[in-house]
Amino acid sequence: MLFAATLYSGVQTAATSSAETSTPNPSAQDELNRGVDAYKAARYDEAIIHFQKATEMDPGFPTAKIYLATALAQNVVPGLETPGNLKTAQESIDLFKDILTRDPHDVNSLKQIAGIYFSIKKLDDAKESQKKVLAEDPQDSSAAYTIGVIDWTQAHQNALSALQQAGLNDDGEGNVEAPAAALEQIKAQNTALVQEAIAYLNRAIENRPDYNDAMVYLNLVYRRKADLDSNNEVARKQDVAQANEWMRKAMLTRNANEEKRGVGPDSAQP
Repeated sequence: MLFAATLYSGVQTAATSSAETSTPNPSAQDELNRGVDAYKAARYDEAIIHFQKATEMDPGFPTAKIYLATALAQNVVPGLETPGNLKTAQESIDLFKDILTRDPHDVNSLKQIAGIYFSIKKLDDAKESQKKVLAEDPQDSSAAYTIGVIDWTQAHQNALSALQQAGLNDDGEGNVEAPAAALEQIKAQNTALVQEAIAYLNRAIENRPDYNDAMVYLNLVYRRKADLDSNNEVARKQDVAQANEWMRKAMLTRNANEEKRGVGPDSAQP
């Protein structure tokens, strides 16, 4: 089970943390064990109750906090902005932040916080958390990729909003037919986002040359860059050409990755 693997990873993090310097309260340890057993049996709400009891019995038990924070994070429904879902998300974030006060270099907690923020659409917070991950691990290609995705998401929303106000759809090639006012609005909102997205997506590929998803997003980001160069025909065409080239590379890389995993067309069994 994926969650169980995450939990056991959390245990290792806590076990090596300098924060855990004493033997846990036996009753808290028992509640923790009951929580793990409940979760493995798919009794998720029961598991969370046990983890909560363990942290209440022994507030200085880092492993219990990691389990509870991780369990709550798994219960956050992406994109759901109901009070209950946001409350669960914030409780998990607060627990991970507490863990970070004991160990500021805990990359697992930083990644979890970034993922929760992304799930509840707090994109700026998610991006800043991923930058903290990269500060701890500059080779983390996933963190760099996610920053690029967030930048593109925000830039894409900005472009669509400006174009829709002008009664237009995005053509993906610079939108040269859009009114000057709309293009100036897009340029003002998106220049920094596009520049940052290109930098971080390239960084992701430098750290992981077969990262075809990052290549797909570079294709998309260069189409947003074409908006910025809409008054320069040469630059705009170069942007579109770059976009097409990254899409071509993404397809080739994806096929190569599938062949390595043995899932390509030649891997079919008779």
